[in-house]
Amino acid sequence: MALISFTLLSLILVSSLSIPNLAHCKTLKRDVKALNEIKASLGWRVVYAWVGDDPCGDGDLPAWSGVTCSTVGDYRVVTELEVYAVSIVGPFPTAVTSLLDLTRLDLHNNKLTGPIPPQIGRLKRLKILNLRWNKLQDAIPPEIGELKSLTHLYLSFNNFKGEIPKELANLPNLRYLYLHENRLTGRIPPELGTLQNLRHLDAGNNHLVGTIRELIRIEGCFPALRNLYLNNNYFTGGIPAQLANLTSLEILYLSYNKMSGVIPSSIAHIPKLTYLYLDHNQFSGRIPEPFYKHPFLKEMYIEGNAFRPGVNPIGFHKVLEVSDADFLVYFVL
Repeated sequence: MALISFTLLSLILVSSLSIPNLAHCKTLKRDVKALNEIKASLGWRVVYAWVGDDPCGDGDLPAWSGVTCSTVGDYRVVTELEVYAVSIVGPFPTAVTSLLDLTRLDLHNNKLTGPIPPQIGRLKRLKILNLRWNKLQDAIPPEIGELKSLTHLYLSFNNFKGEIPKELANLPNLRYLYLHENRLTGRIPPELGTLQNLRHLDAGNNHLVGTIRELIRIEGCFPALRNLYLNNNYFTGGIPAQLANLTSLEILYLSYNKMSGVIPSSIAHIPKLTYLYLDHNQFSGRIPEPFYKHPFLKEMYIEGNAFRPGVNPIGFHKVLEVSDADFLVYFVL
């Protein structure tokens, strides 16, 4: 019996030694160095909550606020950095691009300035990049197209200028693309239509030009697109009948452009079309009857055009907004 007990105790001791103690894993020096560089460059609003030298926590000290770590082998690495709405002032912290295991980077609603550094392309595991509501400038770096795991890209409400890089079409997992409220110019690359998983494209409130026909010229484009926002730009031309091939479309927002021509009846056959905004363009003629019989169409804005007398809108006049929860909210005026 004593021999059995000794053997059992030995097995327990060996097993316990073979299981790594996650609480005592060291944080990868690369990540410690990067986060401390970021800490040194940020304002007091962040620094006061970042106690100690180890961002993943050390002894009795917890992980830094907004920092999430995971264990990889014998080390801890930083996988998420969320420092938002704390009035960070200054250039984009380039040290962030050394956090090679990041899956989420959220710096939205701060006062970051200057460009996004091209080194952003190093973050190959990044799934969510949220930089909206800052004062970032210059062109959107094409290196973002190297982030093959990216599913959500939020760059809205900044001061980006130049053209939308066609390299964004190299993001096979991208679902949500928010570019509105910038100073972007040129045409939207039709290559974005090859993104098989893209559900939401918002390029409203920029200085973009071109036609919808150019945007959807690639056969089979935008197969998963539900929401298309092109409002408050300088788009011209008409609505092509081929737009009806975007059978997943639910919201089409074309307000405040320079578009013209008649509205093709084929658009009324988009199965789940729910909100259609045509107002403040130069459309003419009549609205085809199938629009008024569409089972899902709740709102159709038509004011500010040259439609024939007797053409009526559908639904109540509301203001369309996007919340921080990434869904559409409609406020009745």
